[in-house]
Amino acid sequence: MKYLLFTATFFCAIAIKSYAQETPPNNQTFNFSVQDCINYAHEHQTAVINAGLDVKSAEYKVKETIGIGLPQIAASASFQDYIKTPSILFPNSLNGLYYVLNQEGVKGSDGKVIAAKTFDPVNFSIYQKYNSNLGLTLNQILFDGSYLVGLKASKTYKELSIRSLTRTKIDASVAVIKAYYQVLVSNQQIKLLNANIDQLKQQLDQTVAQNKQGLVEKIDVDRITVQYNNLLTNRENVVRLLVLNYQVLKFQMGMPIENDLTLKDKLENVNIDNSIADASVTSDTSFYHSRIEYNLSETNLKLNELDLKRKKSTFLPSLSLNGSSAITYQNNSFSQLYSVSYPSTYFGISLSIPIYNGGQRINQVRQSQITVLKSRNDLYNLKNQLSLQANQARITFINGLQSLNNQKSNQTLAQEVLRVSKVKYQQGVGSSIEVTQAQTALEDADNKYIQGLYDALVSKVDLDQAYGRIQ
Repeated sequence: MKYLLFTATFFCAIAIKSYAQETPPNNQTFNFSVQDCINYAHEHQTAVINAGLDVKSAEYKVKETIGIGLPQIAASASFQDYIKTPSILFPNSLNGLYYVLNQEGVKGSDGKVIAAKTFDPVNFSIYQKYNSNLGLTLNQILFDGSYLVGLKASKTYKELSIRSLTRTKIDASVAVIKAYYQVLVSNQQIKLLNANIDQLKQQLDQTVAQNKQGLVEKIDVDRITVQYNNLLTNRENVVRLLVLNYQVLKFQMGMPIENDLTLKDKLENVNIDNSIADASVTSDTSFYHSRIEYNLSETNLKLNELDLKRKKSTFLPSLSLNGSSAITYQNNSFSQLYSVSYPSTYFGISLSIPIYNGGQRINQVRQSQITVLKSRNDLYNLKNQLSLQANQARITFINGLQSLNNQKSNQTLAQEVLRVSKVKYQQGVGSSIEVTQAQTALEDADNKYIQGLYDALVSKVDLDQAYGRIQ
C-alpha cells in the first residue's frame, strides 16, 4: 500500500537525524492537534530554524552594505629604528659659498652647476635614528552609483531570505499534515481490523462448537482459523507501522523521537469535502500570486534587474572625500623621541571618471541583460507550470474523493454480503467457502477503503498547497 511505503521512505532518514538546535528534555508528553504540530515544527524543525538564521544573516548583510557608505576611519602607528640611516651626497662648503640642490643638480651661489669632481662630497642624512608616526585617515563616499544600487539589492536579498523562510515553513506544514493524517488513517485501519477480528473470533468459536457436535466438518474450522491468524498477523504489522508513523510525524515536527505524542484530532472531524466547491472553480487565474514559488521567482528577477543597474552604474564617475592627520616624531636619542612632534593634516576630494577598459563594462552589461531576459522567461514558464499543477491537483482530488465514496459503498456491500453468507451458512443453505470468500472480500474492501482514505486526504493537502492556501 502506498501510504505504508511512504512511511518506509523516512525510516533511514529518521535513523540518521541529528538536531543542530537545542531540543526539549527527553520523555515529555504532548497532546497535539494538527495545528499544534505545525506550530511546533515552525519552532523546532531544523530546516525552518536554518531558514530563520538566513533571515538574520541577511539583516546583518544589509547593515554591512549600509556601513560602506558611512565614514571609513582608520588609525595607524609605526616605529622605526634605523641601524644605518639613509644618506645623500652633498658638496662640502668652500669659501663661504652656499649650494642649492635641485632637479638640474648641485649649483653654486653663482647659479652655475658644479661638477662633482670640483668638490669633495659629504654624506648628509635627512633621517634621524628613531622615527615614529601616529595618524588617522578618513574616507567618505560622496557619490557612487554601484553603492546606491548595491544598497537596494541588499534589502531585496533580505526580502528573498524572508520568502525562502516562508517557503520552508510551508514545506514543513505540508509534511506535518500528511504525516498527521497518516497516523489517523493507521488508527482507523486498526479499528477495522479489530472489528473483523472480533466478529471472526465469534464465528470461529461457533464453528468449533458446531464441529464438536458434528454439525460442521473440521475443514470449515481450519478455513476460519487460517483467516483469523492472518488477521492477527496483519494487525500486528499495522500496529508496528503505527509506531513508525508516529516517529515520522515527530521527525517532521523536529520533535525528539523518544517523546510521547498523542493526537487531539479525530479522523471523523477532518472535513475532506470542504475543498470540492473551490476545486470546481477554474476561473481564478491569479491564484499563482499566492504561491510562494512565484513570489520567490519575482524577487529573483528583481535582484537580477538590480544587478543590471549596478553594471550600468559603473559607467558613471565616483566622488569621494578623503583626509589624513598625522604626527611624526624624529630624534637620534630614543629617550627624546617624543619630545618634539611634527604634525601634518590634509583634506581632499577624489574624482574617478571611467574612460576605457577594453570593453569589459559593456560586455558585463550585456551578460546581465541576458540574465534578466532568462529570469522573465522563467517567471512566465513558472506561471504556466503552477496553473498546470493546480489543475492536476484539482482533478486528482476530485478523482480521489469519488474513489473514496465508491470504496465506502463497496465496504458497506461487502459487510452485507458477509452477513447474508453467515445467515445462509447457519441455516444450512450456504457453504463455509461462501463465508470465507465473503470475509476475504470484506478485508479487501477495508484495505481499499483505507488506501482511498489516505489518498483523498493527501490529495486535499496537495490541492490546498497548489492554490496557495497553506501559509
